[in-house]
Amino acid sequence: MELAGQKVAVLGAGRSGRAAAQLALRLGGGVAVYDAAGPEVFAEMPEGVETFPGAGAADGRRCEADLVVVSPGIEPGGEFARAFAERAGEFIGETEFAARHYEGRIVAVTGTNGKTTTTELVQRTLAAGGMTCEACGNYGRPLGDVVLDESPPAAVALEVSSFQLETIRRFRPEVAVWMNFSADHMDRYASVDEYRRAKLRIFENQTADDAAVVRLGEPVGELRARTVTFSASEEGGDYSLAGTVIRFEGRPVLDLAETRLRGVHNAENVMAALAAGRALAVPFGAAVRALDGYAPPVHRCELVGILDGIEYINDSKATNLHALESALLSQERPTVLIAGGKAKGLDYRPILPVLRRKARAAILIGEIRFELAGVFSEAVPSRVAESLEEAVRLARAEAGPGATVLFSPGTSSFDMFAGYEARGEAFREAVHAMT
Repeated sequence: MELAGQKVAVLGAGRSGRAAAQLALRLGGGVAVYDAAGPEVFAEMPEGVETFPGAGAADGRRCEADLVVVSPGIEPGGEFARAFAERAGEFIGETEFAARHYEGRIVAVTGTNGKTTTTELVQRTLAAGGMTCEACGNYGRPLGDVVLDESPPAAVALEVSSFQLETIRRFRPEVAVWMNFSADHMDRYASVDEYRRAKLRIFENQTADDAAVVRLGEPVGELRARTVTFSASEEGGDYSLAGTVIRFEGRPVLDLAETRLRGVHNAENVMAALAAGRALAVPFGAAVRALDGYAPPVHRCELVGILDGIEYINDSKATNLHALESALLSQERPTVLIAGGKAKGLDYRPILPVLRRKARAAILIGEIRFELAGVFSEAVPSRVAESLEEAVRLARAEAGPGATVLFSPGTSSFDMFAGYEARGEAFREAVHAMT
């Protein structure tokens, strides 16, 4: 056992922390888990783990561990994590720790938007090609939990965020997928460039034997891996879009009109999954079959209903500017936008040209409602609402038959809701309450 006789400190008692703790136990380590929250967060911790609720930097300064594993929700540069790192033999994240003990093939997916759908599509594609595969990481189960399975899958489709990539050392995916990049998480990072550097670490340990699947035009620098490009809006990529048909090197591969996927963003999600599958020798025929019956995740451009000729679309998962822009660009009908939420330090002025072209009005909610109203009013008539329910009513009055009410907040939800899922459910309920 690789950790026999070693002391392992795990920071964070959530899903990633629990998986890391259990894996460290299996490997023979003596495990202690630290979390700033109270004892209740340790309820599902494996037997044999020492727990430290209400932990702080002082605990870190007293801790001497051979290995410290930090959960992605904890900032490695914050006082709490730094205190543990000072006397640690090694300081890594849960993804790095789990990947060291996983012997299968890894397709890692990152980007500001589209990660979850693409991760699901990669999983289906590899499974259609005959590989056992699980979607995990920032999506679904932590990688450490998958490694603990009695028979781990032959491959994983691993969604990785910048938070997870911050703490890698040797992590090397056989296929690394870069969907797109735009400003996000400015409440965690000092600059957009710092955020970009964290994401670019996905390519850091790749070699010429690996593949990098990259959206055409993304400034990712020189890569050692062989590069495959895709774009639904620009010519010149290995994968391109002609109408609704996805092409590879000019040859038709798949017609999106024959699937349940719509919009430019979903076209690029499919392209990335096709490219990842081909990199692992999955034939296009099998990959296309993988899309049979697939529906995109809820809360991402999800049609909630049609009332009096007005479409209501739930895009609550849009927590940044790029996702909001993608949702607007996908609309073909006159659109009333509902946006707003928690302040994240984002500049919304770049969205104005698209807003002017695609929307007839905007209803703003949440902590930044007045700020957004001031910006968006330069492009379209804009009003503020004190609740999501009020916003839906106002949007209905503005829309009229033949229009769309698009709920695409463009920021996170934590000023009003527990998460984007709860926010999306609240939108659904508000729409259904009008029937």
